Amino acid sequence: MNVTETAPFDPAKAEAFAGQLMATLQGGLLSHLIDIGNRTDLFLAAAGGPGTSAEIAERAGLHERYVREWLAAMATARIVAYDPPTGTFALPPEHAALLVGEGSMAPIAGMNTVLAKYVPELARVFRDGGGIPYATYCPDFSEAMDAVGRGAFDRFLIEHYLPLAPGLVDRLAAGARVADVACGSGHALVLLAKAFPASTFVGYDLDEGAIARARKEAAAEGLTNVTYELADIAEISVGAPFDAVFVFDALHDQVDPARVLDRVRRVIADDGIFFLREPHVADSLEANLENPMAPVVYSVSTLHCLTVSLAHDGAGIGTAFGEQHARRLLVEAGFADPTLHPAPGQPFDAVYVTAPSRAA
Repeated sequence: MNVTETAPFDPAKAEAFAGQLMATLQGGLLSHLIDIGNRTDLFLAAAGGPGTSAEIAERAGLHERYVREWLAAMATARIVAYDPPTGTFALPPEHAALLVGEGSMAPIAGMNTVLAKYVPELARVFRDGGGIPYATYCPDFSEAMDAVGRGAFDRFLIEHYLPLAPGLVDRLAAGARVADVACGSGHALVLLAKAFPASTFVGYDLDEGAIARARKEAAAEGLTNVTYELADIAEISVGAPFDAVFVFDALHDQVDPARVLDRVRRVIADDGIFFLREPHVADSLEANLENPMAPVVYSVSTLHCLTVSLAHDGAGIGTAFGEQHARRLLVEAGFADPTLHPAPGQPFDAVYVTAPSRAA
């Protein structure tokens, strides 16, 4: 394929883009090292105070030569501070706040590691069509999703998410039937079941490994008011309707999102509450050009969300799931026009709270 020049070549623009491109490629490599730092507790060791590579390796129980090279990458990337006179490294507290503990963003790097595995297969479906089924990504993807989302649920679910739906907390306290559709590893329901023992909870997912982990966590907590079922969420049926249904970041990658919403409408009570969290971007590309998170949204869509839908000739709406699209799907499924809220702890997500439409 020949490249046809359509405008005069500007060397200054080429040089500027070279810097931009190198920063992008560098970030991709560093993401994998951040993942290693998270998996091996190296960030925790570096946050323990200044230390040489040998001292930090000893704190983490790791081989010094690997740690020395990792620290060199972290120091030159300005993630870890290096003091040449003493040969010591330290993780500044401002950096530690984002790399260690509950507020850590490091699990996102783990997601990057998982998605990178499928690049060769994605290149094939770019040529041949079709997609990569969700099951192919498991269990790695569901485990990475759990790592990314668990901390946010711990910090925000009970105190910040639930009040977004008027009356929901009172219903849960009194005793309600609740479902989490596409529940993944089921951590959200564990938190809800502990907080509201009078209510009963059921999680649905197609990932056997995720359901097994969910059941194990619930059993370890001694919970008897939460169960998990291996099921296609577009096919679920229940004996009694649910008082509330949650869907967290899962609608946009379904084979048939409209059918899933129709099924949710059929299993939710007429006065039930539907709680949907999805990415919050504009419906058009041009409106997303200045969104700093849009490259991440479109990239994740290409690497996972789009292809798992197209693998089954699905709708393929992708991660860039705009507000107007969401509202239209909800209304067409028989829900009232939703109230929109920023998602607590997830600044690039939105929460849609709605109920079955009386006109449906």
